[in-house]
This record gives sequence, structure tokens and C-alpha cells, in this order.
Amino acid sequence: MTQHESDTAGETRGLDPALGPDSAQRAGTFRFWFAEQRWEWSEGVARMHGYPAEPMEPSLDVVLGHKHPEDRAQVAGVLAKSVAHGAPFCSRHRIVDTTGQTRHVIVVADSMTGDDGQLVGSAGYYVDLTTTLAEERQETLQDTLPELFAARAVIEQAKGALMLVYGISSEQAFRVLIWRSQETNTKLRALAQRLVAELSAIEHAIPALRTEFDHILLTVHERIDRV
Repeated sequence: MTQHESDTAGETRGLDPALGPDSAQRAGTFRFWFAEQRWEWSEGVARMHGYPAEPMEPSLDVVLGHKHPEDRAQVAGVLAKSVAHGAPFCSRHRIVDTTGQTRHVIVVADSMTGDDGQLVGSAGYYVDLTTTLAEERQETLQDTLPELFAARAVIEQAKGALMLVYGISSEQAFRVLIWRSQETNTKLRALAQRLVAELSAIEHAIPALRTEFDHILLTVHERIDRV
């Protein structure tokens, strides 16, 4: 097992206390081997799907079976493309747990390599975005608020980027930032600043998005109801 595999195999550490006393249910780790299409879920991801709080190795049928019927084909396509091209993947979709509850999740994956350095799969996190931040225990956020207000502009920029890329709400984007801040033991402000600074590195990959946005920007006034 490589260092990356070892680091990602354990349960998510240092989750933001603002996610509440059941924060372990809000995020968890996974590993996916391309060749065997084999999965490993941490206890956090297992609980997210309604299973006992213990690591498990679900089959591909189980993984896809928990996807919301309207999202299942999309996720299957993402996974098939990932396996075909040997690339990491990321997806925002809904899952249905064993009790029938629908949860909104983001799956963020990075490359996983074997002992020989060759790409063997993806490893990353599930993040449950079902409950908005406003419904969480607000008193546990007090230590974060001073920094939040001091760095509002850059944090809002980072939130905006997450909202655009993942199609999530402002509160959900804030939760993702808080989660990464706690998981990596990095100051929220510093994390947001670095994220915004590195956005320029992906400019070459978004010309089509920019073209579509240009069109929206120049025509949006035509679709506003005027009093």
C-alpha cells in the first residue's frame, strides 16, 4: 500500500465541529480500484448509506444501487469514463440510504498509485451536503466567525468557485471549505486564498464555460421581470 493509499484509507480526521456531533456521518473516505472495480468505504461513508459504523467493501452493484434513480446513469457514466481513461473522478449527485432517505453528496477523488508508482485507481472523500449549515449547531462555529468576517471577500470568492463547479448552494460551498480546512489543519482564510490564487491554473480547461457565461452575462437583462 502506498502512502497515499494509507493516508486515505483511515476515517476522516479533524472534521469541522460545526458539522455537529454526528460529523463522522457527514464525510468519509473511499478507495476504488479500476481494474477490479473494487470499492472500500470507511465507516463514515457506510453510515452515510445507512449501514453499520464499520468499514465495508461494497460491490459495484451496491454502490450504484444507492444512487438516486435519476442520477444513477450519470454516475455510472462518470465511473466508466474514469476506468476507461485511468483518471480520477468527481461527482455531485444524490444517494438513497437503506432507510429510503435521500442525501445530497459530493464525491471528490484523486489518483491512487500502487507500489510501482502506476495508477491503480482513485481515492478520496464523500461529503454529505444534505443538511444546510443554518440547521447545524451554530455555537460551535464561534471560533471560526472572527476569521470568516476578516476574510469575507476571499472566502466568498472561493465559495463562488465551488458553487459554479459543483452546482451547490452558498451554505454547501461554505461547508466544503470548512471541511477541507479542518481535514487539512489549514486556516480557513489561507485555504480560500490559495484556492482562489490557483484557479488561473485551470483557465485552459474552461473556454466553453466562459463562452456560455459571456452569453448569459450579455443577455440576462432580457429575462428579468421588470416592474
